[in-house]
Amino acid sequence: MTLYVIFILLPIVLGIWAQIQVHSKYARWSKVASKGHITGAEAASAVMEQAGIQNVSIVSIEGELTDHYDPVRRQLALSKANYYGTSLAALGVAAHEAGHAIQHKQAYAPLRWRSALIPVTNVACQLLPWVIFGGLFLNFFGMVKLAVWIYLILAIFQLVTLPVEFDASARAKKILVDLSIVDHQEARGVCETLDAAALTYVAAFIASLGHFLYYLGLARNND
Repeated sequence: MTLYVIFILLPIVLGIWAQIQVHSKYARWSKVASKGHITGAEAASAVMEQAGIQNVSIVSIEGELTDHYDPVRRQLALSKANYYGTSLAALGVAAHEAGHAIQHKQAYAPLRWRSALIPVTNVACQLLPWVIFGGLFLNFFGMVKLAVWIYLILAIFQLVTLPVEFDASARAKKILVDLSIVDHQEARGVCETLDAAALTYVAAFIASLGHFLYYLGLARNND
């Protein structure tokens, strides 16, 4: 029970707290318009243009915080609020995604590692529900061992994701100020938004690592 609380429940609580933080900070700074009234799409375009990137399209998509960069399609997708919005939160998110495009152009090593892990990570995610059912409810020892490997893969993927996301945020914060899209006072809103988002990736890594250690403990106890 102690292991379950430490490795499973506490990371879940951390994850919930991280989600609350990111939504809270995003909600707060999405209400504060930038002085230059530049939209998220314009900011992303300016960030990529400074890096010499001209072959990445910027599109608007549905949803909230669904923003992402697709290196295969070479497409930067921004949620409508961030595509058309001029808030400090919108600028931060848009510049962050543009940071991923810059990473792609520069062949940033952690991004390449992350991309290489995606196929095996997708397989692990597809197997996970069956493994959890077999390991916890049917008590199939083989399933517990498989869970160890699956969560190890997920933990490695989340670990590699950390420098990718931190670096993209660092680029966004710096370039927005360098291009005078935001001033040093406005940079606070950008930083708080992106720092809160970074917490979710840390929480995801801790959760995956906790599950790995928990199932590893179960497997060793059954040896």
